[in-house]
Amino acid sequence: MRKRIVITIICLLIIVAAVGSWTVLAKRAATPVAQRNQAAADNQTKAQDTPQDSFDKTAHSVTDPGSIWAIVNKQHPMNPVSYVPGNLQLPNVSQRLPGAAEMKMAAPAATALEQLFGAANQAGYKLQISTAYRGYAFQKTLYDGYVANLGQAAADKQSARPGYSEHQTGLAVDIRRSDDRCSLEACFGDLPEGKWLAEHAYEYGFLLRYPSDKEAVTGYMYEPWHFRYVGTDLSTHLHEKHITTLEEFFGVSGGTTYK
Repeated sequence: MRKRIVITIICLLIIVAAVGSWTVLAKRAATPVAQRNQAAADNQTKAQDTPQDSFDKTAHSVTDPGSIWAIVNKQHPMNPVSYVPGNLQLPNVSQRLPGAAEMKMAAPAATALEQLFGAANQAGYKLQISTAYRGYAFQKTLYDGYVANLGQAAADKQSARPGYSEHQTGLAVDIRRSDDRCSLEACFGDLPEGKWLAEHAYEYGFLLRYPSDKEAVTGYMYEPWHFRYVGTDLSTHLHEKHITTLEEFFGVSGGTTYK
């Protein structure tokens, strides 16, 4: 009798399990194939988005003026103020003033600029260095000229005070067309050369440093001619993440007020 009860219970459990499995299969069969495929795609997307960003923000210093990630703005001056890069060289590209000191760049930036200009040339664009490295004394002369002509408030929007210019790092470069059209003017961004640079400069490690919509962040008006070398690792990452300023990416203060 007891054996018969045990067998009965086992049979009932088997029946319940079978009914449950049948219910699951029936529901799956009733779900449209497209809906099931979409659910699978959504799960895959979530899986791809889940891993944390593995980019190492500490790979280079943002305070050492010799670092390719050095941040120099109105809140963060050069330190020391008299800093001069020890690896300046003339890029083998067209220059507004061939051989002049202000055509030089730090070695890694100079090499990358040669590659950038080479690609531009293949695309049919003739580019030229307008200015690159500017030492403290040069920047003071330039800034004082802006102040004399425009007043200090306007000068501070268009030119860095001496000791606060990233040109002093040797990693920044102002680029122009070889025929000088729209040189150092916002209209350069509307020219084919300006558009090409904005689209492709990151491939060679350069960042359009002062975007049109980030004056409150960078402290400077739109400069479609001003590019800053940061290396391809960072420039590519910023491009992929749609981040346009160093201040935002590294969480460093900037803005229009001098420290």
